[in-house]
Amino acid sequence: MSEELVSLIERLALENALAFKGVARAEAVLGKLLGMNPGLRSSVKELIPLIREVTERVNRLTLEEQAELIKRLGVVERTGKVLKQEVSPLPRAEGFSKVVLRFAPNPDGPLTLGNARPAVLCNYYAKMMNGKLILRFEDTSPSVKPPLKEAYDWIIEDLEWLGIHPDEIHYQSDRLQTYYEYAEKFIERGLAYVCLCKPEEFRVFEKKGEPCPHRDQDPNLGLSLWEKMLNGSLNPGEAVVRVKTDMKHPNPAVRDWPALRIDVAKHPRVTGFRVWPLYNWSCAIDDHEMKVSHVIRGKEHLTNEVRQSYVFKYLGSPPPLSVHIGRVRLEGSVLSKSRIMKGLAEGAYTGLDDPRLGTLKALRRRGFKPEVVRRIMLEMGLNIAESTVKWENLYAYNREAVDWEAERYYFVKNPFTMAVRNIPQQVEARLLRHPSRPELGSRLIVLKPSNGEARLIVSSEDVENLAPGSRLRLMSLFNVEVEDIDLRNKKVKAFFKGLEVPEKSSGVKLIQWVLPGDAVETRVIMPDASLTKGLGESPLTQLDPGRVIQLVRFGFCRVEAVSKSTVNLVFSHP
Repeated sequence: MSEELVSLIERLALENALAFKGVARAEAVLGKLLGMNPGLRSSVKELIPLIREVTERVNRLTLEEQAELIKRLGVVERTGKVLKQEVSPLPRAEGFSKVVLRFAPNPDGPLTLGNARPAVLCNYYAKMMNGKLILRFEDTSPSVKPPLKEAYDWIIEDLEWLGIHPDEIHYQSDRLQTYYEYAEKFIERGLAYVCLCKPEEFRVFEKKGEPCPHRDQDPNLGLSLWEKMLNGSLNPGEAVVRVKTDMKHPNPAVRDWPALRIDVAKHPRVTGFRVWPLYNWSCAIDDHEMKVSHVIRGKEHLTNEVRQSYVFKYLGSPPPLSVHIGRVRLEGSVLSKSRIMKGLAEGAYTGLDDPRLGTLKALRRRGFKPEVVRRIMLEMGLNIAESTVKWENLYAYNREAVDWEAERYYFVKNPFTMAVRNIPQQVEARLLRHPSRPELGSRLIVLKPSNGEARLIVSSEDVENLAPGSRLRLMSLFNVEVEDIDLRNKKVKAFFKGLEVPEKSSGVKLIQWVLPGDAVETRVIMPDASLTKGLGESPLTQLDPGRVIQLVRFGFCRVEAVSKSTVNLVFSHP
């Protein structure tokens, strides 16, 4: 192997390692190499041991060593474009004795591609900096954003699929007494007070920048009112605890914001509580107690950051460093959890893994690899601008990830029966399970004509617009010339035209096929949730659910369920 080729393999291995937590996969490197240099397919056997040797060497390096080495080697380019965007360093990380990040979802729905961004980034930097990642369920709003009992497990399952294993898991609903203790201390010190104003009354004071009548109450009175909030003497809407800030602050939303309120709605995890912390209170207290160093959050939290700064100031504790990132959109799909749950309740979707959705469950069901999601999110990095993920990018990355493992099978959509005459002899077709991996074996199909004639099944899309005299190549079998097409009865007549593989320049169309005696009903759920039906090869029934395969000339699919006579697939991408 030339030094240039070895250098290219090393750079590809380094890129793959840096994209996936420092661990390069030999098969991914080979797939990318062959995609860039198709002419190397004939040398796969010689390439495999070299690539394994290089990737093992790369994987022994630390992330920092890998990053330094790729800088010296330079990035690999394809048509003038850099393949991978370098992930920005975590701001001011050196100023903290230990980097601690938290991913804090509300368990009111499934994780989406949008939620994956902070989760992946937090996990990446925690590993990169030898720090800590905390998973914190923010579930203290039982009436406004009611948590779902099953959503806790959904989130943990989705994180595990992404390869994210938090160092600690906390549930805010288990920490109510902690939030109470801090509330009492703040009231005692005159840093917070119990406000008895009706919401519309306080909005007037807030707008004018004037204190409400309860702001300067005696702390003992405040503690007495606080006890009434806890014991049921005060009802929902009659009292809230407010943190004292600056009633002249230019942003009215910062002025004496509410920290705790009465809420008697049921909670799926705990009972016996009627006072619940609002987001900014529980979040600030937890970040303080858990010594969170960095918070990666959406830029819509800028006001919340200002509100929480007062809590840290009163505690004499430095706030975590906030790193603001933009929202993620998925082209043509729904990422809003509230819209997803509403649509599900109304019957608009078949489930949380409906292929029309941008949930991680839906992506997983369609056969997308978790490393593809991680790659997309790391390429976005800490950019504060809103980012739109295009399906074509997801398709390209996943194709690269699954191509090496996906076996090939024939499938005919909307089948037509083709009767071929003048076949001179028995014909054998050996179908490779993978065109670049002969070690995976092949399937031998024997076509035995009767009186020179045989029947096959082909796709309507390949024949319905043909004229008599058109030539076709039945892949790995033989050539035919069309004689007649009966659209009403879905039948095609053709005659044998030889075994020779035609030149690419001949314009002869290559089509897939199945034999009537070897065909099984195959159903494919498409990205728009529609169902495509056809016939596939019988070996499809032997595949394990969860495997990703490629239906030749149709697309990559994930096996969902199989029986002796039926195969159910979910379409991934072309």
